[in-house]
Amino acid sequence: METKYDVQITAIGNLARSFLENNNSAILLDEGIRPNLSDMVIEHTQGELKADVKAGDTLLMGDIKFRVEKVGDDVNANLREEGHCTLVFNAVGSMPGQILLKGPSLPVLTVGAHVTITK
Repeated sequence: METKYDVQITAIGNLARSFLENNNSAILLDEGIRPNLSDMVIEHTQGELKADVKAGDTLLMGDIKFRVEKVGDDVNANLREEGHCTLVFNAVGSMPGQILLKGPSLPVLTVGAHVTITK
């Protein structure tokens, strides 16, 4: 198992939980990079994307595993630049900055939990 990306959640915006519950989505962003968005996003430590995220990869968020179904055209560049993408759980999406994921449930958002993508 090759780790492509690993970051730790440092803050969960006030609106991030309701966004997850109502839209099955979570927005990731490097901590402190855009303070004006902190209410909407899940901030995390800065990470290095060691290889492009691709369909078939696994995303582990906390203790829940998800299969990467589709990766938007802008995801890999955005992750490298500012740790930014939108995770869409068990739902349909088509935006260039989204990673579409399939898994057993929605993730549980916890400060200190890791978000890890592996091949």
